[in-house]
Amino acid sequence: MNIKKIIPNAITLANLLCGTLAVIFAVKGDFTATAFLVVLGIVFDFFDGFAARMLKVQGELGKQLDSLADMVTSGVVPGIVMMQLLAMALDKDPVGYFGVDPYGATGSNIPYLGLIITLGAGYRLAKFNIDERQSESFIGVPTPAVSLLVVSLPLILDYTELVSIRELLSNSYVLLFLTAILTYLMNAELPLFSLKFKSFDIKTNLVKYIFLVFSVLMLVLLKVAAVPVVILGYVLISLIQNTLAPKS
Repeated sequence: MNIKKIIPNAITLANLLCGTLAVIFAVKGDFTATAFLVVLGIVFDFFDGFAARMLKVQGELGKQLDSLADMVTSGVVPGIVMMQLLAMALDKDPVGYFGVDPYGATGSNIPYLGLIITLGAGYRLAKFNIDERQSESFIGVPTPAVSLLVVSLPLILDYTELVSIRELLSNSYVLLFLTAILTYLMNAELPLFSLKFKSFDIKTNLVKYIFLVFSVLMLVLLKVAAVPVVILGYVLISLIQNTLAPKS
């Protein structure tokens, strides 16, 4: 048995475990635990590939397992969280079988539209596995970035003192628009840089280091409210990099 091959896959399975637990807490409405587990899962997601490259044991099994784990942590979880946010905005639970349960209680079908994010994530992850252009960078916003943004929303809603932000995140139309735009951005032909480091050379990774410094500053200043700002910054920095890059 090659222990070196087991290590990256074990880290990937830790990501899957975090995602599975996050699903449970998201359904229960414990969004703090959900966010913590998603962040932990994404940390594992970062280090499984890093470990595979360091140990030189990259393979097809690890690639497929990574996508399956991401589908849960960064696909199923944000879809459920968005569904819960829509239910709270409408003050109607998505009960039973799409709006009507066997006991006659009625709710709303609209919250289920939050699961469009899950469908978009699944489609993006399938494309990622067969798209040879994405070995060094990304085409479309990565699913972990979308997951982080979505799971941060209920925390911002809970802890912000700004009435305007609370009203915005409690508006079903805003949440539905966000669902649509995030699903589109995951699958858009939009080149974005990857945060995976093959080396720590400053010149080679200058854009990544700039983004990391920007992210830390935002997190210190804005705390959990920084997450949407950081994701937006990621997209904008990528667009600037693409604009300034020499044309081939």
